[in-house]
Amino acid sequence: MKRFGLATQIFIALVLGIVVGALFHGNETVMAILVPIGDIFIHLIKMIVIPIVMAALIVSIAGVGDIKKLGKLGGKTLLYFEIVTTIAIVIGLLAANLFHPGSGLDTSNLEKSDISKYEETTNTAGSSGFGETISHIVPSNVFESMAQADLLPIIFFSVLFGLGVAAIGEKGKPILGFFEGVLEVMFWVTNLVMKFAPFGVFALIGVTVAKFGIATLIPLGNLVIAVYVTMVFFVFAILGIIAKMSGTSIFVILKVLKDELILAFTTASSESVLPRLMDKMEKFGCSKSITSFVIPTGYTFNLDGSSIYQALASLFVAQMYGIDLSLTQQITLLLVLMLTSKGMAGVPGASFVVVLTTLGSMGLPVEGVAFIAGIDRILDMGRSAVNVIGNSLAAIVMSKWEGEFDQDKANHYVDSIKQSDVA
Repeated sequence: MKRFGLATQIFIALVLGIVVGALFHGNETVMAILVPIGDIFIHLIKMIVIPIVMAALIVSIAGVGDIKKLGKLGGKTLLYFEIVTTIAIVIGLLAANLFHPGSGLDTSNLEKSDISKYEETTNTAGSSGFGETISHIVPSNVFESMAQADLLPIIFFSVLFGLGVAAIGEKGKPILGFFEGVLEVMFWVTNLVMKFAPFGVFALIGVTVAKFGIATLIPLGNLVIAVYVTMVFFVFAILGIIAKMSGTSIFVILKVLKDELILAFTTASSESVLPRLMDKMEKFGCSKSITSFVIPTGYTFNLDGSSIYQALASLFVAQMYGIDLSLTQQITLLLVLMLTSKGMAGVPGASFVVVLTTLGSMGLPVEGVAFIAGIDRILDMGRSAVNVIGNSLAAIVMSKWEGEFDQDKANHYVDSIKQSDVA
């Protein structure tokens, strides 16, 4: 396997996982063997994400050392995120009106999944208002936030800590040196963890296919096709235009992120590539300080793939029950999604929770979500990959906007990738 690159290894693992899952559909013994392998890989990924995010932010913010500059960057970043995710929601709604994936669907032939755990999360999250969501950004116990892998409070603490390191001058240099060392060590650990990626992918996809079977896709095929066609359009049309305006190409970005996209797609987790994504974007010419701030923040506020899915799934449920939403109601749905998609960020099963909350607030039947729970992982694979592309492009856009993008470094890196592909 060593002669193949990571992308090739993961692709082979994906195909083998599908074959094994299809052959042993419903076999509890095979699933019992595969589940721990997939869980171990996901645990390994979660193990390295928080130390890398904290160390990278502290090192980069201490390097900037200017709170005004940081505030300016934060404002621009959040403005960009809001514009792009709103466009994603609008395109999702337009696609649902164009494809009508839920119209004429016979629900009697569909299998309902248990969504009680998501409904409990919805009740808990729904009871907290906007003010509580904002106050949640400030951690009462940063170690508790680290234990829960809650990115927003961790980002807030790391930014303040980095500013503090810069403010104390010479005394802060040993602390800065320590976190620089932590960052180097964690990137070494990341490379080690990635060697296990093909095995993790094989197990994760194998369990999914063995549990639900390929036949599960057929009744809901229209929704799967609608989601994927919309996401492909969004990447090449919307993100393609943004990339062009930023002086780069979406095709170049896809080439640079080949390994990460395959990994995010196959694991259905954009978190699995967060450490490598930050490293890749820095090598591609983005400023270290901007990359370390924009990408982790984007994992909460800039989930383009998830936004498309949430809009499509909400209208899909309405169509499935024969409910025709007027233009005014759909505009209301857009505004609700703009709020709920941000407020639920970081919650386990966030996209599901967002759809449930949105349907509830619009007076639509929330039980409709239970019909699509079985294929959620298939949809999650696509939205995870789109989230990765969107956040990578955000790092490029913000680096260019701040005048801190190294074009020569980007060209050299792309050339080195082409040479390695030829070799």
